[in-house]
Amino acid sequence: MTAAAVLAVLWPLRSRSTARRAGSDVEVYRDQLGEIERDQAAGLIGKPEAEAARVEVSRRLIAASDSIENEKFVADGASVIWRRRVVAATLVLLPVCAGSLYYLLGSPGIPTLPLAQRLDNSSEQTSIDGMVAHVEAYLEHNPDNGRGWEVLAPIYAQAGRYDDAVKAWRNALRLLGENAEREANLGEALVGSSNGIVTAEAKSAFDRALAIDANTVSARFYMGLAAEQDGRREEAAKVWRDIIAAAPADAHWVGFVREALARVEGKPVAGTVGPSARDVDAAAKLAPEQHNAMIQNMVDRLAERLKTESSDLDGWLRLLRSYKVLGETEKARTATETARRAFAGEPEKLRQLDEGIKALGL
Repeated sequence: MTAAAVLAVLWPLRSRSTARRAGSDVEVYRDQLGEIERDQAAGLIGKPEAEAARVEVSRRLIAASDSIENEKFVADGASVIWRRRVVAATLVLLPVCAGSLYYLLGSPGIPTLPLAQRLDNSSEQTSIDGMVAHVEAYLEHNPDNGRGWEVLAPIYAQAGRYDDAVKAWRNALRLLGENAEREANLGEALVGSSNGIVTAEAKSAFDRALAIDANTVSARFYMGLAAEQDGRREEAAKVWRDIIAAAPADAHWVGFVREALARVEGKPVAGTVGPSARDVDAAAKLAPEQHNAMIQNMVDRLAERLKTESSDLDGWLRLLRSYKVLGETEKARTATETARRAFAGEPEKLRQLDEGIKALGL
């Protein structure tokens, strides 16, 4: 680019300027010489007079020609000096200015990367991070753009930045107005920020969502979870039964609600690896240490099975919930990454997995 800019400046200077034509005086003297020849031929003047006139006019013509040559020499010399100065300035200043601008605005300190590594760095997550940074920068100067906050809030939640998601949903509600979806999403973000506990503030958000639309599924689910956390298991079971009964046949979240229902009813989910009724009865009679060991053993068996049956979406969600209940955060994080890799080629299952992770507050 610098070479192109230099060439563009130097191209008009590539040729020398041509000498100027003879001035008007030279043309006049040449006409006078011709006129003397014609007058002599016509007999208007004699030969001696013609010769004297010719000598005088020729002297003046030579003097005028010398004057023009001197002016051309001086002008050409000045032109050459000017061109040389422009060329020198161009060759020096343009690259220096370009380099200075790049040093100020570019990133000269970043090392060169091989192609493979550059392609790895242009992953989807990098794109998402770049988009988030762009929207954050925009909202910093345009804080009253409600649509921007509404776009950013679910991205924050998916990234586990629940406090930021809460702020974003509150701004969206303030600027765009209340609706059931925004209130439910605010409540969900509040649950995430409190490590899965349905706080009074989150419950108020779900109440507002249900007051606007009583069929808001996410708000209903979390109201059931609030009932479970308050020890009202029958109430939670009723809420979740009603959700399942009204669910569309192709609703991807039904399996997750069924698992929650099975949990409060003390029943295993059909077709899954989990404790049987006999296991539950036996576990109730065990000492706390033995009880915990039994639970850990069942979780380990499930994790082992998923190594060979990695396409079991419900199994992964159960494993993640188990890790959360046991407080094994690092194992939950590792399992999340493994599950996402397992469903990398199945966008629908990957979406359902991410929704389940979001609902778990992981």
